[in-house]
Amino acid sequence: MGHDETMTGFAESALVALGGLFSSAASEQYLGEEVTQAHHMLQTAALARRAGADDALVAAALLHDVGHIHPGPGEERHSDDGAALLSGWFGAEVTEPVRLHVAAKRYLCAVEPAYYGLLSAESVRTLGYQGGPMTAAQVRAYEAEPYGRDAVRVRRWDDEAKDPAARVPDFGHYRELLAGLVREGGSASAS
Repeated sequence: MGHDETMTGFAESALVALGGLFSSAASEQYLGEEVTQAHHMLQTAALARRAGADDALVAAALLHDVGHIHPGPGEERHSDDGAALLSGWFGAEVTEPVRLHVAAKRYLCAVEPAYYGLLSAESVRTLGYQGGPMTAAQVRAYEAEPYGRDAVRVRRWDDEAKDPAARVPDFGHYRELLAGLVREGGSASAS
């Protein structure tokens, strides 16, 4: 975290807003899965940490579905909505994997034939209105994305993070990590 008062206050306000979103998601069912929205995101972050991801990618994993719990137009845009919200606090190393994690599912369905069979029934259902597997041209464009590989990693943890019995750290565990990534001078509102 930065040493000046402005950064400390700004980082704290970001953490309060994000913590509030996590609290509101604590009891919300995660689409058709057997976990809550908050538990799913916490599992995703724990898997990223266990895989040795850097702090920015752990943050992206933790926050990848914030667009589901922040009011927005709907499922098909949750990755864009979440990235837009987070961009007021974090840089591209956090927001771009969030923005691209739905595209990463579409990408993996196009380039790894066995991947589709690993998806939960709910992920298969949402794939339909997220655009289905990418075309060859979309694959090429995705592969040119600077954060495309990071988003694929988030996507794989996302797919795995649906265990109702998983024991994971709570949101407070990630406060220092998130505070260290907050950009000075950003502006965002979770209201």
